[in-house]
Amino acid sequence: MDIEKKINWAILVTGWGQNAKDTIQAFKDKKIEKSNISVLVYEQEPCGAAEKAREEGIETIRVVRKDFPDIISYQNKLIEELKKRNIDYIFMLAFKYRIRDEMLAAFPNRIINIHPSLFPSFLGTKTAIQDALEYGVKITGITTHVIDEKLDEGIILCQTAIKIKDNDTFDSVYPKFARKGKKIIIKTFKKIEELHFKK
Repeated sequence: MDIEKKINWAILVTGWGQNAKDTIQAFKDKKIEKSNISVLVYEQEPCGAAEKAREEGIETIRVVRKDFPDIISYQNKLIEELKKRNIDYIFMLAFKYRIRDEMLAAFPNRIINIHPSLFPSFLGTKTAIQDALEYGVKITGITTHVIDEKLDEGIILCQTAIKIKDNDTFDSVYPKFARKGKKIIIKTFKKIEELHFKK
């Protein structure tokens, strides 16, 4: 497929970016073929995902929230940079800021998030894995979804379950999330491709 006909993606990450790094590797390994990562927007230094992006010739932009007076002006800068690059879809991979109305309007139904729980459980929290362990659930998981105006809601794209054993701790269960996270991210890209090219 011609690069011109591929879906143009931006990845947003505010931390070190292991999921984003793994995603870039998946593109390099041609596991996702109808999409193109055009830009990675990051905040933290050092950022493993940004280093990996640069290695693979993907443009990186550092945009730091504290450089802006408020979240709206920060996200307006993101909108400006992404619109300049004709971005079709955005994937938030460990992006810690809530997306506001201006950005939702700029990219309607085109901002994707990953959350470490099975919707509708453990929403609106940054400690969903720890919360699941504390609550004593036997099954949790990962959900990818389209962002809307409600926190951790919106159309579910993909889900995968993760079993929790009686003796599991955060340290023992986290690698399960890392392994399954790689797979569900690839599955989500393919799901978006399928929906996009049906239009």
